[in-house]
Amino acid sequence: MQKITDGDTQRKMKNKKPRDIRKRVFEYSLRAIKLYQSLQEGKDSVGWIISKQYLRSATAIGANMEEAQAGESRKDFIHKCSIALKEGRESLYWLRLLAESGIIAKERITPLIAETEELVAVIAKIIINTKKKK
Repeated sequence: MQKITDGDTQRKMKNKKPRDIRKRVFEYSLRAIKLYQSLQEGKDSVGWIISKQYLRSATAIGANMEEAQAGESRKDFIHKCSIALKEGRESLYWLRLLAESGIIAKERITPLIAETEELVAVIAKIIINTKKKK
């Protein structure tokens, strides 16, 4: 399996136009809601439970990035971004579990996994850059 911070992901990020991270994580949360709704329509109770866990962690990314914007200090900003980063990594776990268990076809979930990996990389970079600034 590829590392989240591999060179390919970084090159892809450099080639894309910069986007507001808050808008991007909001759109990601909307995708998480749609996936959750889709899995709730099925009869697989395991899928219901995992999708609920994923929905919580995926939407927490955006909530914490919003809170970071209102951080009381640089330390508070970094702390909120770090929570968002942890939630992103947890989201990756649930997505991989959904894919590997066969609850969702890998082809269907691969783009969402890729977006999650990119969000994790971007948030990690925000944290690193903020820590560098004095």
